[in-house]
Amino acid sequence: MGLFTGKTVIVTGGGKATLKDGSAGSIGYGIDIAFAKEGANLVITGRNVAKLEAAKESLEAEYGVSVLPVAADVSAGQDNEAVVQNVIDQAIAKFGRIDALVNNAQASASGVTIADHTMDQFDLAIYSGLYATFLYMQKAYPHLKETRGSVVNFASGAGLFGNYGQCSYAAAKEGIRGLTRVAANEWGADGVNVNIVCPLAWTAQLENFQAAYPEAFAANVHMPPAGHYGDVEREIGRVVVQLCGPDFKYMNGETVTLEGGMGQRP
Repeated sequence: MGLFTGKTVIVTGGGKATLKDGSAGSIGYGIDIAFAKEGANLVITGRNVAKLEAAKESLEAEYGVSVLPVAADVSAGQDNEAVVQNVIDQAIAKFGRIDALVNNAQASASGVTIADHTMDQFDLAIYSGLYATFLYMQKAYPHLKETRGSVVNFASGAGLFGNYGQCSYAAAKEGIRGLTRVAANEWGADGVNVNIVCPLAWTAQLENFQAAYPEAFAANVHMPPAGHYGDVEREIGRVVVQLCGPDFKYMNGETVTLEGGMGQRP
């Protein structure tokens, strides 16, 4: 019996990505694996249907869990409440319960200064990150209240430390942190705890960046004091599992930095 056997977890941005060695290559997929190893049935969302289907195939074959992929993209100019409600409705129709929600999905235009940022670029980050997190929390809340479940939202050192060229991304992530703290106050009495993770991990995106632009990579991507970048499953995903488990129910409204020593703050 795993920690989440018979339970249901929603992971946004949960499509499959792999490194060149075949291991998990995105934070969302690392979270998928960590929960699947604990027996959780998964509802995974994202924009890329092929990546969602690939995740379903691998997770079901390797871990014997049930995975429901649902294409969902929160963006400007559409009925985003309906998009998110559809995910929740499908989750309940298939599994009958929601025990944890992990808001990992986020898009942004990095490397663009405040002076050069367009409204479309700003909207991209705010809709995919802050609005998506708000809507998933709001629509999942009645079901999380029933199960006394947990929420883990993703923020970033970009917001904590004001990284150059990441204004919309930082704004979205700090908005998510504020939303999380309010939810911790409002939902604590319902037994629903809500926390934040700020990760630094080795991903396929970073691997490709290093191969394509080695000089830019060396100038902009810094090695943490730990001497390695986080593993998306072992050092990010497994922490998320624990934050959603019974041992951490009293932790509520907190920000956990998983950056190998780079995320230190007062």
